[in-house]
Amino acid sequence: MDVRYSHGTEVYAVRACYEDDATDLIAIGGAHSVEVLLLTETSCKAVANFHIGSRITAIAWSSRVSSPSSADDWSIELAVAGADFSLYLLSKSASEEEEIFPFGGGLTGHHGKINDMTFCGGRSEDSSRYVATVSDDKILMVWDLHPSIDLTSPPSPGTSPPARLQPTAYVIAFTHPLTSVNAHPSTSKELLVADSRGSIFLTDWRSDPDENEQDSWRNSSVVELVEPRALADSRAGPSAKWSGSVAWRRDPSADFVGAAYGSRFALWDMGNLAGGKPSVTGTSFAEGGSQFRWCPTYPDYFAVSTSSAARGAVIHVHNAAYVHAQPTVFQVAPRPLCVRAFDFVAGRGIPRIAAAVGREVIVFYIGVDS
Repeated sequence: MDVRYSHGTEVYAVRACYEDDATDLIAIGGAHSVEVLLLTETSCKAVANFHIGSRITAIAWSSRVSSPSSADDWSIELAVAGADFSLYLLSKSASEEEEIFPFGGGLTGHHGKINDMTFCGGRSEDSSRYVATVSDDKILMVWDLHPSIDLTSPPSPGTSPPARLQPTAYVIAFTHPLTSVNAHPSTSKELLVADSRGSIFLTDWRSDPDENEQDSWRNSSVVELVEPRALADSRAGPSAKWSGSVAWRRDPSADFVGAAYGSRFALWDMGNLAGGKPSVTGTSFAEGGSQFRWCPTYPDYFAVSTSSAARGAVIHVHNAAYVHAQPTVFQVAPRPLCVRAFDFVAGRGIPRIAAAVGREVIVFYIGVDS
């Protein structure tokens, strides 16, 4: 049974929570606000609503979260990006109302659309401390949400200091606009960063850039992954730009990386890199893929969406064990609607996908009970 939720405006971003105590929570971003939904098998309801004031372009869940269904003292924390290039840390708990903490605005932050973000503290005590953001301005920023020192201007005489220090950012510059970022599921230093021209960089953001001031971004990049056809296609014309999407497979070893570029998807075996070329490639959507997601509960499953409305709102689900087989095609809605964003739900049982289609979020199973 499909579950539908109407947000009230167009939905532009969807992120399911993968934390063990909150696998039934989904965050959705619309034209001016973020809602957190509590999902059951047959329904969903909003448990938090944050008014941001600008269109939401990216969402990331913090590890400091527990669902109202799993704890009486539940809490919610997530970071989001707005179309005005600002960032916000959102929180709510059983005892406190919604709180919005803005950061990264003005001269200290991005100067282009923020396309993706992810918390990157691994499984350590820093799991909710650092969040990485990538933007059209060709910059990767890793934000320390809990800095120990205040690097901002001192308060004016007669004014009290802020209740919370402004986050500080570690900046890594790249050559082309950045479209996607994904943190390693276990370690606290490795990020996958995809650019708009067909390259993916395995980046150690904790490395010291002063060791090699020339091409500091390459010094931070441990491995460069390339999908040759996407790279060639993107350079075919000066205006070519792909909305690349990249992710680590959601299992303890995280030994596979997947990405969607243009009309193709690609998988890399990180234990057997052949000069950075993918071990497997395939065709996703002729009109161009938009987002790539691994299933967190069945690691062999991955899905690709397209933002084109040529065939309506469609998602392809693949099995990495049979990667050359035809994908299972899910027609979520007819034309002229399209899938603006989607994510796998992390709950147990048959996998489900939450897809943003028009003003609705549609949650559906990708299989049936055997």
